[in-house]
Amino acid sequence: MSEAGVGRDDQQRAALRQVSERAGIGPGLWWRRYFALGGNAGQAELEDFAEGRGSLSAGDRDLLAQAVNELLEARAAVRRVPYSGRVRDPRPSEGPLAALLTLLQGMHVAPPDRVAAVVASAGEQLGVQIGVYLVDYDHVELRPLGEGRRLGVDASLPGRAFRDMEIKVARSDRGSRLWVPVVDGAERLGVLEVVPGEVGDLDDALLHSQLAWLATLLGHLLTTTTKYGDALDVVRRRQPRSASAELVWQLLPPVTAGTDKVVVTGIVSPSEDVGGDAFDYALSETTAHLAIFDANGDSLGAGAITAMGLSAYRSARRNGGSLFDQAMAVDVAIGEDLARLGRTITAVLAELDLDHGRLRWVSAGHPAPLLMRRGKVVKELGGGRRPEFGVPAREVTVAEETLEPGDWLVLYTDGITEARDADGAVFGLDRLEDFLAREAATEHPPPELVRRLVRDVLDHQRGVLQDDATVLVARWGDYRRWLTP
Repeated sequence: MSEAGVGRDDQQRAALRQVSERAGIGPGLWWRRYFALGGNAGQAELEDFAEGRGSLSAGDRDLLAQAVNELLEARAAVRRVPYSGRVRDPRPSEGPLAALLTLLQGMHVAPPDRVAAVVASAGEQLGVQIGVYLVDYDHVELRPLGEGRRLGVDASLPGRAFRDMEIKVARSDRGSRLWVPVVDGAERLGVLEVVPGEVGDLDDALLHSQLAWLATLLGHLLTTTTKYGDALDVVRRRQPRSASAELVWQLLPPVTAGTDKVVVTGIVSPSEDVGGDAFDYALSETTAHLAIFDANGDSLGAGAITAMGLSAYRSARRNGGSLFDQAMAVDVAIGEDLARLGRTITAVLAELDLDHGRLRWVSAGHPAPLLMRRGKVVKELGGGRRPEFGVPAREVTVAEETLEPGDWLVLYTDGITEARDADGAVFGLDRLEDFLAREAATEHPPPELVRRLVRDVLDHQRGVLQDDATVLVARWGDYRRWLTP
């Protein structure tokens, strides 16, 4: 046992004897409460520990301390005089609530550049050291705020914490630590590197919960703080963005969102030079609105067309327009004049009834959505066809399909299926369906499926995308396990 461990052992033993003698609480009472809390040591072992004749593990010592403290609180309660009104506790000076308050109040007055320092101060309230890593926009690396090396998402323990959205423990003679995912709802933003004050803290379930609360609050605050300056955005960029990419990225919603009825996630790649691809969604209590766009033309021109189409779609949707109205609004925004110049846009506009699973959609010259059920693609949703927006349509038909709980809806652009390798072989629809089936079997969170798909397409093209590759996935059902820390 380390010197620190011996010191803590002696402190707990001395305090146990002292408070028990003052309160008249004997070993029999200790043991009954300790056993009720899940302890496995016998009464004689507890007595031997108290008298210095034996030892207990750190976990058993803490469980015994909890048992005695609960007995003390129960005895004190009967001697208390009631107050005439509710007595509220003052601001806590330490502990989990103090950590959350430190983070919340610090972030309210801090520019984006100061995030790492504010988080470090919050960690002090929990007795730990905390560093912050944010994922880049292509979800390849975890990048530190401040000093530190970049960490691969695919080949590191911190990357596993990010991918699985679970706390991971790293044990090492050079220094053990915890890696805690930072999320905003269902959107993965990065990880916290947590160095505990004591080795025993690595397996402390309560500390894990407190760190998850802190990381969740940080996730919400990062999303808003990013808009106040460039510091966080710069950390997440792998390369400078083109003007077209800057335009499109400012219009995109968060890449992942979810409720207790649906999870939606998308990605546009390459993040630094996207041309005319984009996606959008809007979630309500009853409906998930989904859309994906792909404009043709040169990069900047395509980005401008996409911005027009996306803005027209949102305007019609927010004004209460039907799918037909939304499609007409995009058509009008593109117009015949732009179409004559070759400026058109393909898209899928869809809405999902979250209570009954009824899916309705319009597909304007775009690859058909895929429906995945029980681990495999069961259907291409080929209905609702009309020409691409900007080309006159004689009629617009809204198609319908009924989903089952657990179904996946996959929208994608042709940059996925038409990606070619060095020999000219396309990625293709069959390969896409095989990939989706393999990933569905792993039960990865939806954002991890999307990230892996884009990496697979990128690998097919030896690391260089020849066209924008965009995908939007929605999974209908109760998936709170991916939304709750």
